[in-house]
Amino acid sequence: VQLQASGGGLVQAGGSLRLACAASVNIFSFNTMNWYRQAPGKQRELVASITTGAATNYADSVKGRFTISRDNAKNTVYLQMNRLNPEDTAVYYCNANRVVPPRADYWGQGTLVTVSS
Repeated sequence: VQLQASGGGLVQAGGSLRLACAASVNIFSFNTMNWYRQAPGKQRELVASITTGAATNYADSVKGRFTISRDNAKNTVYLQMNRLNPEDTAVYYCNANRVVPPRADYWGQGTLVTVSS
């Protein structure tokens, strides 16, 4: 399984970016598709999740600014990030997780998002 993350870059505070995570397999095979991020010197944190039923969950720090979505036909998950601020600067990772047997947990390579003030 491969997860290819893209869409990162440099943006000014208040701007927007859309990340994409393209999977090499049917994303319905996973219970959740997730976006994590890791800022310099900090632990990796869960930013947003979306289930096969399209239920979503967000970290408090991004609620109302970020939107996770999925295109099942393209096996791709998106993270629309609006009103970015410097605290959003991090490497963003795509994750695919299955909790029912056979359990699985796959990670993409990460894409860097840098927000300048």
